[in-house]
Amino acid sequence: MISRKQSAQVIIDHFRCPAHQLQLGLKGELSGEPGFFHFGSGLICYGKCSAFTPLSTYRPPLLDAQPQVEIDSAGALLPFDLSEVVESLRREEYTAALGYGARNWAQRPIMRFGYYLARPLLPVTVRKHLQRLALRGWRQHPFPGWPVDKTVEQLLEGVLGMYLRENRDVEWPFIWFWPEGKQACALMTHDVETEAGRDFCESVMNVDDSYGIKASFQVVPEQRYKVPESYLHQIHQRGFEVNVQDLNHDGRLFDEFEEFQRRREAIHRYAEIFQARGFRSAVLYRKVDWLSTLGFEYDMSIPNAAHLDPQAGGCCTTFPYFVGELLEIPVTMTQDYSLFHILRDYSLSLWREQSRRVLESHGVMTYIIHPDYVRGKVEMRVFQDLLGYLRELREHEDVWIPLPRELSKWWRQRRQMQLVKKDNCWEIIGEGRERARVAYAKWQNEKLVYDLQS
Repeated sequence: MISRKQSAQVIIDHFRCPAHQLQLGLKGELSGEPGFFHFGSGLICYGKCSAFTPLSTYRPPLLDAQPQVEIDSAGALLPFDLSEVVESLRREEYTAALGYGARNWAQRPIMRFGYYLARPLLPVTVRKHLQRLALRGWRQHPFPGWPVDKTVEQLLEGVLGMYLRENRDVEWPFIWFWPEGKQACALMTHDVETEAGRDFCESVMNVDDSYGIKASFQVVPEQRYKVPESYLHQIHQRGFEVNVQDLNHDGRLFDEFEEFQRRREAIHRYAEIFQARGFRSAVLYRKVDWLSTLGFEYDMSIPNAAHLDPQAGGCCTTFPYFVGELLEIPVTMTQDYSLFHILRDYSLSLWREQSRRVLESHGVMTYIIHPDYVRGKVEMRVFQDLLGYLRELREHEDVWIPLPRELSKWWRQRRQMQLVKKDNCWEIIGEGRERARVAYAKWQNEKLVYDLQS
């Protein structure tokens, strides 16, 4: 196999496997510009490709790069840079090529400024109609996939699966994704938008506690409402978590870099006051590179598939991932506001479907429930049904339900762990190893399967 070597670090980071386990090569010279192509049946990718010139705009049918992959006992020869394609998805670099930048008024700073200026005077009954108008046609968006997009992990598993299919005697050792062999992870997070929501937080904590679930509260530091020290103390004292939500929730954090820098200093001060490790931007507006400069341990601002958010796009993964030293925890579940007021759905059907898909990939289910929007009887019933469902997942599907800071601690520990062979057995070394488990990926019954060791 003659090729220019490419880094397999993206596979090593995802699976936490020995670095020598798989060698990746680059087949030919990459195209000058990135574009859309398929990898296998229906898996849409965005990046450069050596097998053909990918399409600069999405126009099916797309050419398939998978037949160009070559496999032998040493590794895989790919017609694209695997790390580059994964990063382009996680960083939402494909959005301009899909025309999402000019999709609606929410993407235009002047219109957004006017909306947020009037927003305090607009009741939900008015806002939801404006938002439905702005989001019209969202069901026709070809990418990311709805209701959950798993392109990143499916791409990594696809490359690994092709290698194991050609090397059927190989069992691929790696460090399992979650502590104690948990099958997936679920996070409950509460974004507090108004004074009424702030005052309802105690009731929300009571409901959370009644189901044995702790959550994080994302608090807006300025303008929206006062944040008394007693309010923060109560949340911490009860074993919940406080994070910073934007600065003033005016939708303009990422408009201009100079203004962002000014606000960043204020956000730092509030992070210390709140004892916050994590951040979430208002309405999930985001610029990935700017977020990574905020100095937080983790962020929860990037949706998996943002069809129902003002800023379209999505990171196309159900797993946490690092942007430099910042851990990004994707928002994989539809927000309660969107469910109730955009989709007009007051059932668990969509959340159950999304949870099932995430559980299949062993990723993280990140829920956003606003204290502001579950004060009504019907909405509270849906929230309680959701907590009951999560309790069932914990008891019967072995789903881990930590606080975001606990997830962040584990994912950072796992990042530093190593898998070494000792006396013909694989052993995990590193901080937190007592909670880690060895797993094996193998090709069985014509599909990639995982075997988790006890």
